[in-house]
Amino acid sequence: MRLDGKKVIALVDDEFEDLELWYPVYRVREEGAEVHLAGLIKDKTYVGKYGVPATAEYSWDELDAADYDGILVPGGWAPDKIRRYPAVLKLIRDFNESKKPIGQICHAGWVLISAKILEGVTVTSTPGIRDDMENAGAIWKDEPVVVDGHIVSARRPPDLPPYGKAFCDALAGK
Repeated sequence: MRLDGKKVIALVDDEFEDLELWYPVYRVREEGAEVHLAGLIKDKTYVGKYGVPATAEYSWDELDAADYDGILVPGGWAPDKIRRYPAVLKLIRDFNESKKPIGQICHAGWVLISAKILEGVTVTSTPGIRDDMENAGAIWKDEPVVVDGHIVSARRPPDLPPYGKAFCDALAGK
């Protein structure tokens, strides 16, 4: 399996988009990577928009990007909450500085906006936050998946298959 030995963080908070969390998590695990769910409170169970639970194995404060190979940010309404925490923004900036894969889908772009890492980066997102992305300096495209270096972005759930593959490719160094 091409991702054996790789470790990935998946961020969670209430009202994450269920498919946008779990599809990439399972896709990365299928290729052999270890995925840790992380939220504000360790061991808390967060509930997705459609009722699917996700229990945080770690709190954001106890994570160090140096210990991981990539990070996944799901969409839904959770990104509007997640983006408010300095520990998350530091993680995103640390992943960005070390050019490790950052996966974001739908409204997850809000977290990257708040981390202030999108200046000159080509991305996609749900069209609903296109203006936010562009106002943050991003070059926005209406495409299922956009890869700009280590940043992998997608629009919404129908784009999950190519998004999952693109994120795994980035983790594998392809």
